[in-house]
Amino acid sequence: MSENLIEESIISRPTYGTLAIAPGLAHYFVADASGAECVIRVAQAAPKDFMEKVHILYVPTPGESALITALYALGAKRFEHMVSIDDAVAKLGQWLSEAKMGSQLYLAGTEGLIGKGVAMAEQCGLDHTAVHCEHRGSLARRVQCVHCKTMIEDVTTQPTKCPSCDLLLLVRDHYSRRLAAFQGVCINAEDPSEQVEIKEVFK
Repeated sequence: MSENLIEESIISRPTYGTLAIAPGLAHYFVADASGAECVIRVAQAAPKDFMEKVHILYVPTPGESALITALYALGAKRFEHMVSIDDAVAKLGQWLSEAKMGSQLYLAGTEGLIGKGVAMAEQCGLDHTAVHCEHRGSLARRVQCVHCKTMIEDVTTQPTKCPSCDLLLLVRDHYSRRLAAFQGVCINAEDPSEQVEIKEVFK
């Protein structure tokens, strides 16, 4: 599985590193299919007693089973695979509400998963220094239409069309940590008849 390196652009643009174990009393991992190998890599390099303190939430692709088996075989204290990222993040919120001081959170996978996981961690009061992220897989973005506030998932084109208000949106690099989304603004507001070529750029 190939890694995708994110270029820095503006200050709000999130940047990611490589997951590594941080000292903690408990370790919470959330990954999608793109990030599963990160979790396996970290676990296999960890001390023997590490997995006794590990909780894993995993979002597989439909019909996939090999990575579920591999993650389960790591022997985490708690392991669950979820149908969707939203379900996994909701479950993460439940787990973090019971977490003790000194817990660490590891997010691995696509930007949608990472963004929603970071937002949930902040909502639960987890210090930002205890949140570790590694981006893997698609560069597809989660975008908020600033005009009608619709959230658009898995955006790969520039510009993109809002499914609610039908405006053609320029996907900006401005990122809201609170919303876990990039901002989309109308690209042809002065002349709605202007034709703008749509290209797939977030692959």
